[in-house]
Amino acid sequence: MNDWLAILSEPLPLPAVLEFVTDPAAGGICSFIGTTRSEHNTAGTELIALYYEAYEEMAREQLNAFATRGREKWPIQKLVILHRIGRVSIAEPSIVIAVSAAHRDTAFQACRFLIDTLKAELAVWKKEIWSDGQQRWVSGVVLAHRAGPQRE
Repeated sequence: MNDWLAILSEPLPLPAVLEFVTDPAAGGICSFIGTTRSEHNTAGTELIALYYEAYEEMAREQLNAFATRGREKWPIQKLVILHRIGRVSIAEPSIVIAVSAAHRDTAFQACRFLIDTLKAELAVWKKEIWSDGQQRWVSGVVLAHRAGPQRE
């Protein structure tokens, strides 16, 4: 199998991702790791974590569709798309995408396509958790207007 696609509740296994996409036919490997960044809201309150929920069955189907779409556009050797659910603290990865291909430009283009498509379409919701105890679901995540976690 040349694809590793998963929604995981545990920390993402970054070293295993690189090992998985390494291939003798690949001249380039491109990866993207999305992490929770430190920030403050307008009141100066510090973000301490993000919390992700997924419609897992649908999200797994979508990951398969993203991989298929990527492979239709580029000759990909191997690819990984892993998304974390649950609480993700500052500086921890919530998403990793890695693509190996014969040429670096192919790997770059496919990786960019996969992260952009995932951000626009994946059935995952994100909640911000602030140091003052406030939590809020943020917009911009697919299906936010449909049935999903109850907004607080």
